[in-house]
Amino acid sequence: MGKGDVVGDTGRLNRPRGLAARAGSWSARHRWTAVGGWLLLVVLALAVGSMTGRADSTNSEERPGESGRVLKILDDAGIVEPAGETVLIQAKGGGVRADDPEFRGAVDAVLSAVRGTGEATAVKSPYATKAISADRRSALVSFDLRGDAESAADRIQPVLDAVEKAQRDHRALSIEEFGDASGDKAFDDAFGSDFAQAEYSAVPVALGILLIAFGALVAALLPVALAMTAFLATTGLVAVVSHWMPMNDTANSVMLLVGLAVGVDYCLFYLRREREERAAGRDADTALRIAAATSGRAILVSGVTVIVAMAGMLFTGLTEFQAMGLATLMVVAVAMVGSVIVLPALLSLLGERVEKGRVPFVSRAKRKGNGESRVWRAVLGRVLRRPKLSLALAGGALIAIAAPAVSMNTANLTLDQEFSDSMPIVQAYQHMDKAFPGGPDPAQVVVKAEDIDAAPVRGAIARFRTEAVAKGASTGPVTVAFHEKRNLAIVSVPLTGGSDEGRAEKSLTILRDEVRPATLGTVDGVEAPIGGSVAANKDFNDKLGSAIAPVFAFVVVFAFLLMLMSFRSLTVAVTSIVLNLLSVGAAYGILTAVFQHGWGAGLVGAEGVGAIVSWLPLFLFVILFGLSMDYHVFVVSRIREARVAGRTTRDAVVHGVVTTAGVVTSAAVIMVAVFAIFGTLSMQSMKQMGVGLAAAVLIDATVIRGVLLPAVMTLLGERNWYLPRWLRWLPDLTHDEPAPTPPPAPLSAPGLDDRPRHAKV
Repeated sequence: MGKGDVVGDTGRLNRPRGLAARAGSWSARHRWTAVGGWLLLVVLALAVGSMTGRADSTNSEERPGESGRVLKILDDAGIVEPAGETVLIQAKGGGVRADDPEFRGAVDAVLSAVRGTGEATAVKSPYATKAISADRRSALVSFDLRGDAESAADRIQPVLDAVEKAQRDHRALSIEEFGDASGDKAFDDAFGSDFAQAEYSAVPVALGILLIAFGALVAALLPVALAMTAFLATTGLVAVVSHWMPMNDTANSVMLLVGLAVGVDYCLFYLRREREERAAGRDADTALRIAAATSGRAILVSGVTVIVAMAGMLFTGLTEFQAMGLATLMVVAVAMVGSVIVLPALLSLLGERVEKGRVPFVSRAKRKGNGESRVWRAVLGRVLRRPKLSLALAGGALIAIAAPAVSMNTANLTLDQEFSDSMPIVQAYQHMDKAFPGGPDPAQVVVKAEDIDAAPVRGAIARFRTEAVAKGASTGPVTVAFHEKRNLAIVSVPLTGGSDEGRAEKSLTILRDEVRPATLGTVDGVEAPIGGSVAANKDFNDKLGSAIAPVFAFVVVFAFLLMLMSFRSLTVAVTSIVLNLLSVGAAYGILTAVFQHGWGAGLVGAEGVGAIVSWLPLFLFVILFGLSMDYHVFVVSRIREARVAGRTTRDAVVHGVVTTAGVVTSAAVIMVAVFAIFGTLSMQSMKQMGVGLAAAVLIDATVIRGVLLPAVMTLLGERNWYLPRWLRWLPDLTHDEPAPTPPPAPLSAPGLDDRPRHAKV
């Protein structure tokens, strides 16, 4: 019998001693207070968040290293660079050249069209700037968008329409536009529509699966309602916190994704246990208290583990990751609180009405069931009849699936990799980069000095321009814009290599390590950080690479300690970590095989990507490690509960798996379905995230929890509950398992030895 709740002859729990049990008991006694308090929290959080507004991170805050320093210097100096745009006029073939009347007419038409919109300023002809290719077949019209660069994407459409009209009027030539505003608009349109599609699809998908899982509309609505109210409350709280740690749209979308996943899972665990106890003959009050003491406790352990995993992102030093980490750990915390405090009150209020809105056929099948899974009972029979063989086959299969990850190549996806070259903006960039290598995406050097007009400074800038071309870092032209009043100069350097990330990074390294020290570095008091898109990507990857080890160590160590204290078993803690790492490794292997090697890439529309987006491995590790604990804690808690009640370890394993298989399967199906939505989106980075998450959850809920976990625990036997004496000083976070009255007959699978073996845990 557990050390907490006592079960009398009537089967009623008294004196709940665990945190989750006490919370559930209080909630059931103060139903309207709990529900009213939750609704008040949601409304107040939204109201306060609306009043304060969300503070989003700036470009300078999001970029680490030198590239971030460039933007910081410009921000501090009050220099707001406008969004630059470029129109490429190019001969399609034949003998048309830049000096021909037809070509000049097209250039004049573009100049006139762009000026006519009223949105452009500093419009420059290629004949004035000499922005004409060496073969005289291509020319660039450059201009800036009026107003704030941050909102330029919202105002670029009239210019795009004007350029498109010029193209229609000059079909013999190719006229295409690319720049800061047009690129941002294309990205925002794709990114925004992708996430909108995922967000609008996620809730109906989850609700539909819950209808099948519960067979009743009210029961299905409860998890979705609690998950969405938890998300809404967190949205308001995040807006307040953002004034200390800036947020962004990505963090908000990931918060919805994770919040819906864990919120539904937690409610599902709780609700299924309460229904199971009532089906077993417990009265409503007792069933609710047992669910609070068991599933409620599992939710707390799982929630804290997920929070710890998400907190790992705070150690990256990258603003975008920190925003995602903080937002997701907050939504998990709110969902966890709602599940252990509000859900018991709702269940107590609804009573039998939770079964309202029964789905024909589905609800009838549910009533015939006894909380067990026949499928998993059959699987377990075979697994536990030959646990060593099952362990070898399942473990070997997952190691084989993970093997491709050894050769994983991470990179910042180029435009054509991210969106495919079917998008007009991608084609424009490719054509521009081919005609003017590095021109669409130059490096930016900000020279800061006490006196920018001083002869040594001017001389160093001139030598820098010359040496950049001489050393092969740029093919030119290298341009300079002086801001004398602020003692700054901005040098634009088209990098050799252009859209080829590897070659462009080599050019950047030459600029930073060779050209700069020999020129600008020789003048005292001169600061010259080098930024731009290529530099930003390199600085981001360098910072991310340095954060991987500490983040991995933090997540693994703290998850291990939580498992150790929650189950009072060194063995359970170690196997938890190993199994979770195995599922993450399998997800890495699938990603590498599909998106890098192209195995089955056509099934998800990922042909020709050839790399994994650089931020994804760390992001997936943190998310998956946290979410995997949902299932692990829930299943192992049920196994331990049965073991404490007097079953043998083998019987406890069978009992724990077959009685939780239904809820774990339902939860996994919801997660896989929601994550798979992201695998259908147009952006390759979103596809990779969706496929990686869906594959990992599917593997985790089937192979890991249904085969490897029971095989390992059966082979270990009583060693599952081993805790060395020197670790017994650790806090005891075990929960209050209800003692069976009377003990139910042991569940068995075919081939299992059912002889009683009683031992204390």
